[in-house]
Amino acid sequence: MASVLIREAKEGDCGNILRMIRELAEYEKLSDQVKISEEALRADGFGENPFFHCLVAEILPAPGEPQGQGIGSKIIKKVAEVALDKGCSQFRLAVLDWNKKAMDLYKALGARDLTEAEGWHSFRFEGEAMRELAGK
Repeated sequence: MASVLIREAKEGDCGNILRMIRELAEYEKLSDQVKISEEALRADGFGENPFFHCLVAEILPAPGEPQGQGIGSKIIKKVAEVALDKGCSQFRLAVLDWNKKAMDLYKALGARDLTEAEGWHSFRFEGEAMRELAGK
């Protein structure tokens, strides 16, 4: 079985974090929405008042074993652990409607689909809409 170490990200991980953000955006067909630089990521995540926390999974596959087996579950379990340790009562995940594999995983791990259960929709303000709201 692959050896997996899940740890808090370090500032030196920013290049790889940004690469993975771009790979995920490409997979989700949303590459045009990635507008962050490595420097901005570093400032936002590792500055005096970080806007986010990040975990990194280091995977050392066993000989002949496919890479990535069960990593999603392990990361989500670690997120739950960190969230509880930080006093959070919940954490949320966003998933595109066509990504059934991810939705099935989240449900299998005990997540509730808020779109199905409560009818929640997610909204985002960005760019011109934000500037207009802020009067800038």
